[in-house]
Amino acid sequence: MVFWWRDLGRRSRTQVIIDILTEASEGANKTKIMYRANLNFLRFKRYLSELLVRGLIAEVSNPGSDKVMYRITDEGKALLEVLKKAERFISL
Repeated sequence: MVFWWRDLGRRSRTQVIIDILTEASEGANKTKIMYRANLNFLRFKRYLSELLVRGLIAEVSNPGSDKVMYRITDEGKALLEVLKKAERFISL
């Protein structure tokens, strides 16, 4: 879930990555992740591309449909936990 209330200003790179990984944790298509992470298409495309290359998100075929879904990988889950912990410490 994206935390809209946490930042009324510009989000950090870390916050954007947390939002994308969180949305991909249940599996979602590009549009859902992009809108829920509150990103424009160009910015989302750059982040998604980087997360895919680094193996933090994976493309998953949806049986019975030609739509591609994206899901967080085990490495992505580990990074998400670390980033959330760091965010909690920083917000003290």
